[in-house]
Amino acid sequence: MSKKRRNHSASFKAKVALSAIKGDKTMGELSEIYTLNPVQIQKWKKQLLEGSADVFGATKRIEKNHETEVKDLHAKIGQLTMERDFLSKAFSR
Repeated sequence: MSKKRRNHSASFKAKVALSAIKGDKTMGELSEIYTLNPVQIQKWKKQLLEGSADVFGATKRIEKNHETEVKDLHAKIGQLTMERDFLSKAFSR
């Protein structure tokens, strides 16, 4: 007899992790309420605490990456346009 693995949504994980961070209830109580292993709750809590800094600083990094990607794509478009024009002239002869 095997146990079926449960997949939890991101919102459920965040809810559990936030309740663990609040500290109103012990890990044992939380594990009974949510029918989870306390180790799993600790992992989600740790992930939330480590990833929370990205919430406030990630937008600037994304914008810079977006700008460089746009520049690279414009350069590629220019290169492909030149190649197309050159080849169309070569084949028309």
